[in-house]
Order: sequence, then structure tokens, then C-alpha cells
Amino acid sequence: MAIMGMILSGGLESLERYFREVYGPNAEVLRVLEIPSGKERSGMDLKGFGYGIPYLIEVSVNGEIKKVVLETIRPEGFGHEHFSDRAQILLWQHSAFNNLPKHVRSIDVGAFTARGTLKSLGDCREFFIITEFVDGKPYYLDLEAIKARGELSNLDVERCLALSNYLVEVHSVKGVGLEPLYIRRARELIGHGECIMGLIDSYPPGLEYADEGTLMEIERKCIEWRWRLKKKAYRCARVHGDFHPWNILFREGTDFTVLDRSRGEWGEPADDLAAMTINYLFYSLQAYGEIKDPFKRL
Repeated sequence: MAIMGMILSGGLESLERYFREVYGPNAEVLRVLEIPSGKERSGMDLKGFGYGIPYLIEVSVNGEIKKVVLETIRPEGFGHEHFSDRAQILLWQHSAFNNLPKHVRSIDVGAFTARGTLKSLGDCREFFIITEFVDGKPYYLDLEAIKARGELSNLDVERCLALSNYLVEVHSVKGVGLEPLYIRRARELIGHGECIMGLIDSYPPGLEYADEGTLMEIERKCIEWRWRLKKKAYRCARVHGDFHPWNILFREGTDFTVLDRSRGEWGEPADDLAAMTINYLFYSLQAYGEIKDPFKRL
């Protein structure tokens, strides 16, 4: 995976604006040095800020010289591939460093913006996302209706085909060169808090249908499957990641929108297919205690 430098628009002036946000209007950047080489960066030369290269920055604040280190994380392996992975680590470090005796102090946590400026995030507590609003009814309501009437309509078949064609289009983009992300996806499928082990840990103790021995055996088999899937990394493709009936809104006919793409852009195409079709199995079992039409046809 290529390592790219961050474009810092305005060079030293942009850096100085950021430190005035942190330290106040009298902050002045004196010099910027690469660590450990000691190479000085100045002016527009700051456009080459690199991932994973720490910088010693000297800042004058009301006559007092402060020395701080600006550090980023390299996006290579170890679960650091996505910028959200790196954000998670740095946000946690900022919240935790100052709670441990004798630990180096965190001054702020920030981000490079798309405009090439720096933004302070140190006083953030929770993050939010704003998306467009779309009308529609969740697809699970279709499955509820099928269960109630016991048969498929023509529209049910058309919508199922529309979803199938959509996945064909999505999965047609192959992740050539992104095989490590496929392996990561399989690893996180087992150990991530939103995935298998997280769900297992959410079960209360004492369930008759899910005793400790059964759950441990499920985890063992999942680990065995992870080693089998690692050999399938050539299948890496673009995925949705959470393709189930509650994340699909249908409008008239076969017009639909998908919601809440999750856990990375690349992975196993069959994961999307299984996330949808297992719901057909669930609804059939709820209605009939076995896998049969009309859900079997879907």
C-alpha cells in the first residue's frame, strides 16, 4: 500500500493557525524538524508531511518556548489500513495518555482536512455523521408480509432479482492488490465486537439453547474457518458489509437505497449474499419450522 504525504495548504502559516487555535492568538511557530533526522522543514516545504513521520515543532507562546511532537500513523497493516482505524487509535491515546502517571502528556488530537488545513479535535467527546434523507420502507416488511400471506407476489420476485443484480454490480469491482484487507475482514468477522465473538459475549449466562460448551465450540470452528478463508484472499472484492433487510429501503417497484455500509470496503462477496439469504431461512423457520417455499424460492 503506497504511503502518501499529507498536503498542508499554506505551509507554515497553516500550521501556525492551528497552534493559535490550541494555544491562543499569540502562538508563533519557530521551526519544524523531522524526527530522528533533524532535517528542518520550512515554508511551503511542509506540503510533504508524511504518514508515520514524527515532527518536533517549536512554538513560542507569549514568549515561552514550547516543544511538541506531531505524529501520524502509517496506514500499513496491523488494522491501520483505513483512516478511521488511525483516528480510533489517536482519539483513544488523547483520552488516555494524561490519565496515567509519568506518561508523556497529550496536548491535542487533530486532523488534516480535505482543504489541507489542520483541525483541532481535542475537545470532542462524541462524533456524528450527517447523511441525506431518503424515503422508503425497510425490506424486512416485505418478508413479514410474505410470512403472513404464505406466498410470493410478482413484486417479491422482482425485488429479490433487483437485489441480486445489485450485488453482482457491487462485487464486480475486484480488490486486486488488496488481499491483506480480505484476511483482515475474516479476522474481524470472528473477533470484532460487532461480529461473532461480540454477539456470543452478549448472550446472558444460563441459556438452555446456548450453553458455554456450545459457544466455545462455535468459536473454535470459526478459527478453523479463518485459516481456510485466508487461502481465498484472491476473492477480495468490493462489498457492502452489512447487507440485510433492515438496511434496505424500497420505494415504488424495485427502486431502493441501501444504508449503513460497515466494516470496510473490501471483503468476501459471499458475506453480502449470506447476510441477506440467512434472513429468508430465519423467516421460513419462524413460519414453518423448516426451509420451504415461499422463502426457499427466494
